[in-house]
Amino acid sequence: MTNEFLHFDRISRERWQQLHRKTTPPLTEEELNSIKSFNDEISLQDVMDIYLPLTNLIQIYKRAKEDLAFSKGIFLQKTLKKQPFIIGVSGSVAVGKSTTSRLLQILLSRTFENAKVELVTTDGFLYPNSVLQELNLLNRKGFPESYNMELLLNFLDHLKNGQNYQVPVYSHEIYDIVPDQTQTIQVADFVIVEGINVFQNPQNERLYITDFFDFSIYVDAEVENIEKWYLDRFGKLLDLARRDSKNYYHRFTKEPVEDVMKMARNIWKSINLVNLKDYIEPTRNRAELILHKAHNHEIDEIYLKK
Repeated sequence: MTNEFLHFDRISRERWQQLHRKTTPPLTEEELNSIKSFNDEISLQDVMDIYLPLTNLIQIYKRAKEDLAFSKGIFLQKTLKKQPFIIGVSGSVAVGKSTTSRLLQILLSRTFENAKVELVTTDGFLYPNSVLQELNLLNRKGFPESYNMELLLNFLDHLKNGQNYQVPVYSHEIYDIVPDQTQTIQVADFVIVEGINVFQNPQNERLYITDFFDFSIYVDAEVENIEKWYLDRFGKLLDLARRDSKNYYHRFTKEPVEDVMKMARNIWKSINLVNLKDYIEPTRNRAELILHKAHNHEIDEIYLKK
């Protein structure tokens, strides 16, 4: 065990699945297939073994937060404003963060009666391509400096104060921020914030995004597995783009597949792998929980902060 994991308890899948009483999964196979990323693999058994115990753990953290808020209110002799329970989900490109986040959204909304659960991806806080081009950062898209971190912090601050907020919308089809379009994030019981940068803030050493989280999850896997998943996803994106001339990836469908996949491998090595090693993976130990995935996408180990 490396020093990074000294303050984590390592829990095997077999041990983890015993921590929650077996119940019927609160969603169908069709619902599960509809929320998973198209290069991801997840089963109802995974929901039972991994995500129901995780939802139970989040309940424990939520109760502890509410008890602390109540005690602080007594100490300060005032009623504290109710705040949403904010969950951060981080990890590499193509590791399965989106599937984890969407599944949690469904499970939390069905575990907590009448709970409103919002999901936000930090892609919307990337600077538009025109700004990145102006700053000579288009080849650094996804790196910390390509995000409008002040806007992201402002959004989280409004959330904590129980205020609605309009966030920009990002489209993977056009590979850019959608002009004049926003998503309204309303006051909610839970807000899940998902993205490769949600444990970072190198532009401000005094304030990290994790300061706003009540619980945080890092989705982890071996680098060679993530590279394979990234290339698989790239190939599937090409297939989807063949009949859509407006799709960002359509331009690559006119070139030989071997050349395009060679380019994809180069993008992985020169951009995504560098970003993972230099900026994303070093924030892993800021998570409360690490979900480690094996080569078949199945979660085999869980690390919980002591």
